[in-house]
Amino acid sequence: MMPAINRRRFLRTAGSAAATFTILQSGSARTYAANEKLNIASIGAGGRAAGDIQSVASENIVALCDVDATRAAGMFQRFPQATRFHDYRQMLEKMDSQIDAVIVGTPDHHHFHASMAAIQRGKHVYCEKPLTHSVWEARELTNAARRAGVATQMGNQAQASEQTRVIQEYVLDNAIGQIREAHIWTDRPSRGLFGEYWPQGVNRPTDQPSVPNTLKWDLWLGPAPERPYHSAYLPFKWRGWWDFGTGALGDIACHYFDPVFRALRLGAPSSVEASSTRVNQETFPVGSMITYRFPARDQMAPLKLVWYDGGLRPPRPAALEPGDVIGTNGLLLVGDDDAVLMSDWNRWKIYPQARAQQYGQPPKRLPRSAGHHAEWLAACKGGPPAGSNFDWAGPMTETVLLGNVALRSQLRDDLTRMALNWDAQNLKFTNHPPANEYLRRAYRAGWEI
Repeated sequence: MMPAINRRRFLRTAGSAAATFTILQSGSARTYAANEKLNIASIGAGGRAAGDIQSVASENIVALCDVDATRAAGMFQRFPQATRFHDYRQMLEKMDSQIDAVIVGTPDHHHFHASMAAIQRGKHVYCEKPLTHSVWEARELTNAARRAGVATQMGNQAQASEQTRVIQEYVLDNAIGQIREAHIWTDRPSRGLFGEYWPQGVNRPTDQPSVPNTLKWDLWLGPAPERPYHSAYLPFKWRGWWDFGTGALGDIACHYFDPVFRALRLGAPSSVEASSTRVNQETFPVGSMITYRFPARDQMAPLKLVWYDGGLRPPRPAALEPGDVIGTNGLLLVGDDDAVLMSDWNRWKIYPQARAQQYGQPPKRLPRSAGHHAEWLAACKGGPPAGSNFDWAGPMTETVLLGNVALRSQLRDDLTRMALNWDAQNLKFTNHPPANEYLRRAYRAGWEI
């Protein structure tokens, strides 16, 4: 019940301001004036982390940690006063009393370790999506943040968007009737003739080039299994490798699942089932389809949600007319009466078009967000929980990553369209115990939790 409670509290209080706030630091609380700044450290300073740092640049950026000096150069130059580190464990130890909050903008395989290290020191945490690399880690991190009482936010920025509120308002208004199916798709990792985001369905390279002088390779590996350096893994290609990333599902689903989960009040699925193109033990498949089934909620019917990646898309909805397109990325909710579609993250539209003209737009019932990063900063200073705080983001991440578990168990056991029944309370599959092995991962020596 905790995620639902936090969402209601957020909706009641979003947009409100207070003259003073309370912040947890080094195990004790202190009061912050409304215009006083947080001391923020960032684990990761290039790529997505750079965008997060710039989004909170109104605060004090006191420390920057990155294993790649080349990637971090831009942020190092912009914030010359920030102390620089390569190892975030050393940063948190040496600057413990000087840090209020931490950004985690690393590859997926570091999310859990970096966030947990910060939370255990009483720091507020903003962690990029997906929250963790494994299902077990998502549960552990959520529980740790709740116990510590710190303010958290996962980096699925679209949760603060207008369109996330609009789809909830469509459902609140019963605009398309009872919803029994949802379809979500992305063109990642490949875009056909238009190039690719990162490779999948490939094997490990066999050559062993030298490690660049500006990269701390051992620290980049962190908790992942030992392997030689290769440019096939970084700076961005790590997403497609089992040891480092979470594939297209981990990259996009935390964005696209979020509005559907909120609108349809979804919790844990009852089962998950996967099929895919040919794959290997090193990288994710080129394309996959994952079917989640959710039980009835309140007055809402059971739901089938299907995820598609690699350019796969759902069958064309019957409600669409000639000339209507569903796009290369999209979300579709199918109701008993009509359908509502968001194509390429534009805006929600009801189909058929005649129904859209008749209906118009749903009445505005929900408060709008001050901004994704602004929510987190306000929460750090004692405001309401951020919209994607870990009590919300953790359970949703568990569901997202169950899809990857279904792919892994299919790889090892040659399952053919076998639905895995999920017991969320006990964090286990009940009808195929071997799949439980993939709910967590082993860590390299020195990085054990």
